[in-house]
Amino acid sequence: MTEPAPRHTPATALTASPAFPAVMAFAASFVMVLALLLTAAPAAAQSAIPDPDRLVRLRVLDGGTTAEGTRMAALELTLAEGWKTYWRSPGEAGIPPRFDWSGSQNLGQVQIHWPTPMVFEQSGYRSFGYADRLVLPVEITPEHADQDVRLAGRMDLGLCSDICIPGNVSFDQALDAAAPRDPQIVAALADRPSTAREAGVTGASCSMQPTQDGIRLTARIDLPPPSTGSEVAVIEPGVPGVWAGQAETRREGPQLVTSTEFIDETGEGLALDRSKIRITVFGGAQAADIRGCSGE
Repeated sequence: MTEPAPRHTPATALTASPAFPAVMAFAASFVMVLALLLTAAPAAAQSAIPDPDRLVRLRVLDGGTTAEGTRMAALELTLAEGWKTYWRSPGEAGIPPRFDWSGSQNLGQVQIHWPTPMVFEQSGYRSFGYADRLVLPVEITPEHADQDVRLAGRMDLGLCSDICIPGNVSFDQALDAAAPRDPQIVAALADRPSTAREAGVTGASCSMQPTQDGIRLTARIDLPPPSTGSEVAVIEPGVPGVWAGQAETRREGPQLVTSTEFIDETGEGLALDRSKIRITVFGGAQAADIRGCSGE
């Protein structure tokens, strides 16, 4: 899997609650990626594949207790010069991150607040991710409010420059409920997309048509156009085991029209719930996070 130096534009993009697939399934997919890499690369190039441990460094930031009683932390990733990693919906040319929290203690619920990714265009493919550094806020609802929280586990991720390779980083830190707010976490939380209402979305509808391999979903969004630049959309199915193609986007007057094909990867049949469809529109200096769409 190769990537030329990407052209990238900043966007004001999404936030999400991550999926938690089985770690072994994710590891198997990484083995496949690496096998393809080594098969395609000549022997000289294989010897030049860098050690992933030298490409990314992780540190846990502690943000104390919120007004709602949750604990706030962040995974700070520092990447080697010229390397990037991916957002939760990485696009066709990216590798999605996965998390294993199994070493943690007193972990009730976890919500990841994804900050603004960049939009990368390379060889006709679009991907979404981060270069240089990422502060990824993690909000934890303790299982027992009066007990300490320990955040421990592993993050599997893709690392890309001229080539893409799988990597992983481990973390293990006891969180201090009395820790002060961390300004780096505050800044990362502020760098999230607008809600549909904040962005001026007045309506979003979806139609679905069967295809040979799955379902094509077309969304019509009543959204003011950006003052500058073009628009890019990401459409997520809201259910696991479904592959989403790169969205095509165009303007029809006041409406943004975007579509993609969903393909079932489980073999169990594809069923989509419009209320779980998630559409993020990147345009100009902002992004809109649209949850759900009505039938046409």
